[in-house]
Amino acid sequence: MLSAAFTAFGQVFSPLLRGVLLKAVALAIGLLVVLAIGLNMLLGWLVDVPSHPWVETTLAIIAGLGIVLGALYLVPAVSSLVAGLFLDDVAEAVETASYPGTPHGMAQPIARSLLYSLRFFLLVLAVNLGALLLLLVPGVNIVIFFIANAYLLSREYFELAAMRYASPAEARALRQANATTVFLAGLLIAPLLMVPILNLITPIYGTAFMVHLHKRLAARPGRRMLEGV
Repeated sequence: MLSAAFTAFGQVFSPLLRGVLLKAVALAIGLLVVLAIGLNMLLGWLVDVPSHPWVETTLAIIAGLGIVLGALYLVPAVSSLVAGLFLDDVAEAVETASYPGTPHGMAQPIARSLLYSLRFFLLVLAVNLGALLLLLVPGVNIVIFFIANAYLLSREYFELAAMRYASPAEARALRQANATTVFLAGLLIAPLLMVPILNLITPIYGTAFMVHLHKRLAARPGRRMLEGV
C-alpha cells in the first residue's frame, strides 16, 4: 500500500498528470472562492451590528479568519466534486503508464459521474460542517475531521476507480470486502487536507492512489471484476 501511495504522489507532479493537476487545482480554487463569497454574504446577512468603523473593522478581521478556517473544512467537499470530474483523465493516464498491456477501464457516463460526485459532495460537506461546529471542543474536531474524511474520501475514490471496471453495486461490494484496507489507504490521503495549498492536489492524488489500490485488490485470486468491459 505504501508503495502505491508513493507512486501515486510522484505521478501527481510528473508530466503524466501535470496538465490534469493544473486544471483540477484551478477548478478547486474557483469553487472555494465561490463558497467563501457565499459564506461572507451569509455572515453579513445574519449579523446586524451598529455602523461604527472599529466594529466593522473588527468583524471584518474575524470574518476573514473564519472564512480561511472554513475553507480548510470545505476543501474535502470540493475535492470530492473535482475528483469525479477528472477521474477518467487521471485513471487513463495512470493505467497507461503503470499497467501497460492490461485491459483499461471504461470512462463513466457523464451523468452518472456528476450525480455520484454531487451526492458525495453534499455528504462530505455536511460532515465537515458538522466537524466545524465542534471547534469549541479542543482536539475532538480535528480527530473527527481526520477520521471522517479518511473514510469518506477513500470510499469515494475507490468506488469511482472500481466503477471503470464494474457496476456501482459490484464496486461497492469490492470496497466492502476490503473495507479495512481501503480505510487505511484513506489515512494516507487525509493528512494532505491539513496542509494549505498542498491540499488542493488531494483529488488527483487520491484518485491516482485508488487506481493503483484497485488494480492490486482486483488482481487477487478470487476477485470477480469485469475487466475490460
